[in-house]
Amino acid sequence: YYGLYFSTLYILPFKISGSIREFLMFLKKVSNAHHSCISLIRIQFRWVKDGVEFDPSKDPELSVSRDSGTFSLTAKDGPIHQYQGRYNCYASNVLGTAVSNEARIVTENTPTLQKEKKVSKKVEEGESVVLPCNPPNSTVAPVIHWMDKKLRHIQQNERVIQGRDGNLYFSHVTEADSRDDYTCNTQFPSARIIVLKANSVVRNRRPQMMRPTGPSSSYLVLSGQNLDLECIAQGLPSPKIQWIRKDGVLSESRTSKDSYDRVLRFKNISVSDSGEYQCTATNLQGIITHTYSVTVEAAPYWTKEPKSQLYSPGETVKLECKADGIPSPEVTWSINGNLLTDPRRSVKHGVLTLKNVELSDTAVYQCKAVNKHSSILINAYVYVIELPPQILTEDGVMYSVAEGQMIELACETFGSPRPNVTWEGETWGALVANPRMSQLLDGSLQISNASLNDSGQYTCTVSNSRITITAELDVLNKTVIVKPPLALRIQRGKPATLTCEYQVDSRQDAPQVQWRKNLQKLTESSDSDKYMIDESTLIIPDVKEEDEGTYTCEVITTLDIAEASGSITVVDRPDPPTQIQMTEPKERSVTLSWTPGDDHNSPVLEYLIEFEETEYERKEWEELSRVSGNRQRTTLSLKPFLSYRFRVIAINDIGKSDPSMYTDVISTPAAQNIVRSFNGPGFEYKVMWRKVLGSGPSWHIKSIKSPPLIITDVGNFSAFEIKVQAVNEMGEGPEPKSTIGYSGEDYPLEAPLNVGVDLISSTAIKVVWAPIKRETVRGRLQGYKISLMHYGPESRREHVREGKPSNISFVMTDSNEEMKVLGDLLPYSHYALSVSVINNKGEGPQSDPLTFHTPEGVPGPPSSLLLDSPSETEMILHWTPPSQPNGILKGYILRYQQVDKEDNPMQVEKNIDHGVSHVSLKLDPHSRYRFYLRGYTSLGEGLPIIREGATTLDGVPPSNISLSTGETSVNLTWVSKERQRNVGFFIHYLKKDGTWKHSERVNSSQSFYTLRGLQSGSEYRLKIDFKNKTLWEDEIQTAGARFVTESWFIGLISALVLLLLVLLILCFIKRSKGGKYSVKEKEEGQIDSEARPMNNEGFGEYRCGEEKRTASQPSLCEDSKLCTDDALDDYANSNSVQTEVIMDESLASQSSGVRDVPDPGTQESSPLNPATPGQHRDQTWIHILAQD
Repeated sequence: YYGLYFSTLYILPFKISGSIREFLMFLKKVSNAHHSCISLIRIQFRWVKDGVEFDPSKDPELSVSRDSGTFSLTAKDGPIHQYQGRYNCYASNVLGTAVSNEARIVTENTPTLQKEKKVSKKVEEGESVVLPCNPPNSTVAPVIHWMDKKLRHIQQNERVIQGRDGNLYFSHVTEADSRDDYTCNTQFPSARIIVLKANSVVRNRRPQMMRPTGPSSSYLVLSGQNLDLECIAQGLPSPKIQWIRKDGVLSESRTSKDSYDRVLRFKNISVSDSGEYQCTATNLQGIITHTYSVTVEAAPYWTKEPKSQLYSPGETVKLECKADGIPSPEVTWSINGNLLTDPRRSVKHGVLTLKNVELSDTAVYQCKAVNKHSSILINAYVYVIELPPQILTEDGVMYSVAEGQMIELACETFGSPRPNVTWEGETWGALVANPRMSQLLDGSLQISNASLNDSGQYTCTVSNSRITITAELDVLNKTVIVKPPLALRIQRGKPATLTCEYQVDSRQDAPQVQWRKNLQKLTESSDSDKYMIDESTLIIPDVKEEDEGTYTCEVITTLDIAEASGSITVVDRPDPPTQIQMTEPKERSVTLSWTPGDDHNSPVLEYLIEFEETEYERKEWEELSRVSGNRQRTTLSLKPFLSYRFRVIAINDIGKSDPSMYTDVISTPAAQNIVRSFNGPGFEYKVMWRKVLGSGPSWHIKSIKSPPLIITDVGNFSAFEIKVQAVNEMGEGPEPKSTIGYSGEDYPLEAPLNVGVDLISSTAIKVVWAPIKRETVRGRLQGYKISLMHYGPESRREHVREGKPSNISFVMTDSNEEMKVLGDLLPYSHYALSVSVINNKGEGPQSDPLTFHTPEGVPGPPSSLLLDSPSETEMILHWTPPSQPNGILKGYILRYQQVDKEDNPMQVEKNIDHGVSHVSLKLDPHSRYRFYLRGYTSLGEGLPIIREGATTLDGVPPSNISLSTGETSVNLTWVSKERQRNVGFFIHYLKKDGTWKHSERVNSSQSFYTLRGLQSGSEYRLKIDFKNKTLWEDEIQTAGARFVTESWFIGLISALVLLLLVLLILCFIKRSKGGKYSVKEKEEGQIDSEARPMNNEGFGEYRCGEEKRTASQPSLCEDSKLCTDDALDDYANSNSVQTEVIMDESLASQSSGVRDVPDPGTQESSPLNPATPGQHRDQTWIHILAQD
């Protein structure tokens, strides 16, 4: 495996991601173009420019980096047009070729500003003006600013706006626009001037489009890009701009407006934004519209990417590659950057099919999608190899699961072809038929809805092999909430208690109980008494309206979660009814209707209608009628010649509401033929009043026909004694009793005195004040208002000096209270408070602010805690301070214990300085730990932050290595151990009679390595050394020609040796019979036996010379020297006999050590080797060489 960097793209041979990069280069200007193509191992790189091979190393202007394909260009004053084009990088090694996405270099001349004269415009006030900018042409849009000569920006608004083309548009000009230093600033400034000509009459004008012009315009944009629709209109007064979507609803989330609504902006536009949009410019003189037709198309993008995998020979490979875009892209395939030519490779609907793959099909395959906008390319790596099956998952893994949960037993395999595995249970047997158990594609066994009967041992076996592992499954009882929280109905201000009793399997650790309100976590904070959490109980001491909601109790174990929900509903007395109305008045009845007030979550049971008779002395309100809570009107029966007014009271389970506002007075006519004491002619009311204090015994008197009577100029909230007497022509009625009434209220005059603060705790105070003088209230005392100002923590005193509170809250009290306890304060903070008086008119002046600060509290938990293990016995903990220190942080306390062993004591690291942010611990490398870190102040310890972790073990090279040999390579596979660091090592190998060599550096996390460059048919010794110690060692035999060790070859040689022994025995027998050879024959025929090949015309046949045979030579071959005395003596006296076999051509091709046959023309003539011209020797020769 290897990787590349191209531009800023990371490229792997089996997957390349990124997009087309475009580089803009200006002539006559120093610029750098840097194309990166970096590899992780040494590979070969090449570049293709516009479809033609391009070698950057041959260009002296380009510099190529060592060990990579990166090249860079630094141009100085010279032409660089030749570098414009489209570039692809190809990276190749023995496994294939990866291709990068396309990069583009665009060259152009450096933008220059044309010489322009100073432009002066004379216009009348109210006309529209356009000041052109004319920036230099460039592929890159310049940044444009309109400024004056002092480089101050021209102020833009709805009337004056800069267009996207850089021009400055005036909807209409005013006299203030006259100036001579309008300057368009790009990289090269040019000046513009407006000279305004005075106009005695400024006329309004209808809106007209300035940019864009005409009734409509069209835009084509790619999905994912940004689009600005511009609408600049002239007119007087300045037109207002509105945007709509004509074929749908204009999305506020997908669009935004800019430049005083003159620009409708789309960010990351999508196909759904295609459609028609309309800009409407409106002023008092009329309207004008412009329609924008937006078409969104899309560059190609992948909907399904091909996957890189290992395959075995003979398999059929299918690589699926699908892309989409607008218009639809064309999908093509290539191999190692070249077109497909093998008929075994076919493409249909974007799917590349490779039938009956071979080892030579190992390559990088490229899928390319192209439409008119751009192209994308992705690499897929196909590796055809044969590897023995192997299970990577460790044997004997223990799994635990709670009843009803899902568990996966891992059985990760490796090999090519992909190994098939089967699972068997200790009591279940084959697991295929069990509907709750299924085998996943990666070989894992998934058990759904686990039951207690599923506990036991499970075996994973690789098909057609003896490779197995076992897994132990322990199913625990599920966590159950036996007493869930209830649905509570609590009155405001009272406490609420929610309980959550649970049952957990005894084999599990103690669970964590988490409370949530409306799915949000609740925590018990030491500086607030809002929530009190005691194990499985949640207490809210003072229920308020915001506490209403659903409360969920979560019991969390390491294996499962149980949850149950309750609720708190805040109930209270209903609010009084409103909008009391009288309708359908009759002589003896009236219909009364009302609107219900808030029932505060407790339905109204009934309504009480009360009345008051206004004809008599003032009486208490009396009950007139009751109606059910689902009615909102009723008809009331009335008595004759009386004046009534009514009010309504709502009643629910909590109690009665306050009375509603009373109605106007309604009077009933007198009854016919009935004479009553007050029913005489000339009836009127005699109203008498006087101040209770200071006015003397005299009464003020006024007669009226009917109430009410309004008296003015009587002072603020003054007490009056009031009497009303009935009078008619017959005389005065009974003497009435007086009542006390008050005039209207005014704002209180004074603030409470002697305001003081008593500290109760770090989060609570008691505020006290002296009673207010009643005469200064100037109304009915409703209570007191406490204003509490928070200035931040103690360490930020500057806020108090600057008078800038960070938070202000208010607390209201009753009229009879002269003390109030305030809670929920922040510890170690600066506060100030003041108290004011409240009456029905409003709030009086505040008392002088009283400053105080709360004492220290315990801190909140540290903000973060990270675990880092540099070695297998060391753990470094890094943390950040608490976000709420609540005082002066003295330091930290760390507690930790082993979680995988029962009854382990808690270890403590105390007195960690507050400035320390990390600590190192020496730990047992075989255990897992839980860490509790908390800060502390002088008041005590705060809440902890909890983390679990274990040290990372020192890595070692693998020792459980499986081998698979080929002719010139060997595949090594192993299982990487968990928790171990990655470590590099070398594989040393030694060929017999050779020297030790080693591989490139291998990482222990690879799990697979192929050692190449071996010789076929050879024996090797492999080993892995680490820290001067051999961890693993093995011997292998590569495949190839090794017939010399085969049994058939050994048998053949043995048979030939046996045949020679038989011939020698026959010669000994003949010699023992007295046969002799002539001396001459011996002298003439004595030659080196190695130089006398026998003339075989058939195996085992011998041809003798023409010499006359003697009587003593009736031998198998009389002329053969094999039977001479000297030959036999030589044989008997020789120290060794070497036999060499020269085989025919079919056998000789497999043998080394064949000797050349001597040329017959150079040999002496002898009976064994007659000098026969043209004699052809193509038979099998047998030489017997005797050596001293």
